[in-house]
Amino acid sequence: QVQLVESGGGLVQSGGSLRLSCTASGTIFSIYSMGWYRQTPGKQRVLVATITSFGSTHYTDSVKGRFTISTNDAKNTVYLQMNSLNPEDTAVYSCNAVIGVPPGLDFWGKGTLVTVSS
Repeated sequence: QVQLVESGGGLVQSGGSLRLSCTASGTIFSIYSMGWYRQTPGKQRVLVATITSFGSTHYTDSVKGRFTISTNDAKNTVYLQMNSLNPEDTAVYSCNAVIGVPPGLDFWGKGTLVTVSS
């Protein structure tokens, strides 16, 4: 089992920056990857960025060049640095951890709201 706790959401003006954090606890030695997804009302949750335990990263096209995903040395905390935010980035951002070899088991945080005002 893995527990994920997010922080760092909030209200920011268009063009601003925010940094999200997600700390994992529990059986973290078997984490294959961690990532961030976002969801807006009436739409499905979609991938924003992921990072594997080997450091390989993946971003959805709309955030490339603006968002950066990273982890701490212990690889139990994942960050999402979000720059040049725009109102289309407004969503609930949820942290994800994949345990074991893919497809593995998915664990989710409760989510944190990011609101970008125009």
